[in-house]
Amino acid sequence: MTKKGSEIIIDTLNNYGVDYVFGIPGAKVDQLFESLEHPENGQPTPKLIVMRHEQNAAFMAQGMARLTGKPGVVITTSGPGVGNLTTALMTASAENDPVVAIGGQVPRKDLYRLTHQSVPSKELLKPVTRYSAEIEDPNTVSEILNNAFVAAYGPKAGASFISLPQDIDEAEVTVPALPKVRPAQMGPAPIDEINDLAQRIKDAKLPVMLVGMRGSDPKAAAALHHLLEHVPMPVVETFQGAGVISRDLADRSFFGRVGLFHNQVGDRILAASDLVITVGYDPIEYEPRFWNAGKDLKIVTLDTVPAQLDNNFFPEKQLLGDIGESLDHLAETLGDVSVSPDTQVKLDEFRQQLAEAEKPKYIPTDNHLSHPLSIIKATQDHVDDDMTVSLDIGSHYIWMARHFRSYKPRHLLISNGMQTLGVGLPWAMAAALVRPQYKSVAVVGDGGFFFSAAELETAVRQNMNLVVIVWNDNSYYNMVQFQEELKYNNQSAGVKFGNIDLVKFAEACGAKGFKVEDSSQLAQTFDQAFAYEGVSVIDVPVDYSRNQELATNLIESELN
Repeated sequence: MTKKGSEIIIDTLNNYGVDYVFGIPGAKVDQLFESLEHPENGQPTPKLIVMRHEQNAAFMAQGMARLTGKPGVVITTSGPGVGNLTTALMTASAENDPVVAIGGQVPRKDLYRLTHQSVPSKELLKPVTRYSAEIEDPNTVSEILNNAFVAAYGPKAGASFISLPQDIDEAEVTVPALPKVRPAQMGPAPIDEINDLAQRIKDAKLPVMLVGMRGSDPKAAAALHHLLEHVPMPVVETFQGAGVISRDLADRSFFGRVGLFHNQVGDRILAASDLVITVGYDPIEYEPRFWNAGKDLKIVTLDTVPAQLDNNFFPEKQLLGDIGESLDHLAETLGDVSVSPDTQVKLDEFRQQLAEAEKPKYIPTDNHLSHPLSIIKATQDHVDDDMTVSLDIGSHYIWMARHFRSYKPRHLLISNGMQTLGVGLPWAMAAALVRPQYKSVAVVGDGGFFFSAAELETAVRQNMNLVVIVWNDNSYYNMVQFQEELKYNNQSAGVKFGNIDLVKFAEACGAKGFKVEDSSQLAQTFDQAFAYEGVSVIDVPVDYSRNQELATNLIESELN
């Protein structure tokens, strides 16, 4: 029995357990959208969520991937539809989130003509993906799609792209969809190398773990918890490693996060360490030239892929294999390890520094403005451990990444590879789909929010249970502003934009808008917004007047 190319694509998506696809239709890919919404012969299909912009559709696919570990799927039309994928696929690849993107293309006979929406899509997206291919034969539809999935969830996950010519989308295919290919399974790192690492840990006075993006999947985090129950080793999280330390281990094992500006407690404990063990860490998260500026730290890596070496990151040992299994073997080899009295004194000092960092250092002079730490406390008071908090990029992200506590991996979502503006709302929407039993929270700035704000209507249309907290600094790109002021003698350029009434905008999209009119109303307003069933938006005027202090004591060139 023959099937259309579009039906073979859907069969393949079904084989991979894809629950949702996100996208926007167009003439070159409309057959696939028809097959998704009007399937023949009772064919099951993933749920199609029609978005307002292709970039946001891909952000949602990326959010699904980070939350589930399975590739998220986005489908767009040709030409500009494909072009709009670039930023999001770049972000997914940089941040190790598996995404499969399918882009419509002109019929094969028009590929090399100057015809409507004819673009070399495969070449366009190749630099930002793990795999980029164009289907040239109808009978290879499932074959190429399978290869895209395999590349997306490889040892270093990322985005894959498939260019789908219109005539192949509509063509008859005589080869059935291939079954799902199981991801290649890795065992632990070599046992003798794990034994060597165990001895190094025992010999070290202050061993510290730096846990990054590839160490934050649930299996690796569970193995880390098991290890830390027997070995009270300090752990520093990267921003994308947020949540790897559980609540019951936090008091003795959590020593902050690092990811922007070399002036945190996590930086200080790394500098004091005589053995740094990086776990699933990628240099794009926080460049080694910042945290190992002196090039003198002893480093051992535990990862799924070889390290990218540079002058500041040259590990003495690389233990490659399944991170969770390697940690389990390390725990078994180490047994119970105690901390020396001298080391405990140092750890207590670092822990006290963490506590001091949580205290506001100034009082806002205007009553209608809230201190960033006050907003974080209000958020922390309303979010339980099962809720997902998704950050956009802006000054709020620096404050939240440093001070907001999360105790489950991949429940605080941060873009720190590309620092991409606009991810906060789409990622929170993905969390609302993946974890519908819990309220999802987006924390955004007023600048980044309007990169994706049209999707507020999508969230309402999909009946999501979502709170969007907007840190409103009166229409500035403040993260750029305060860094420019540091570099250019208190001057800034290109950072001011116009004001949009957030409450009215929310209401226009069908959501419920709230505004903190006075800082004394912060907790009360959060109570109301979190109690609302549906999509709510909180406008929180924030005092960023002392943000330059976020960048104190920087090493040379950190702002460049």
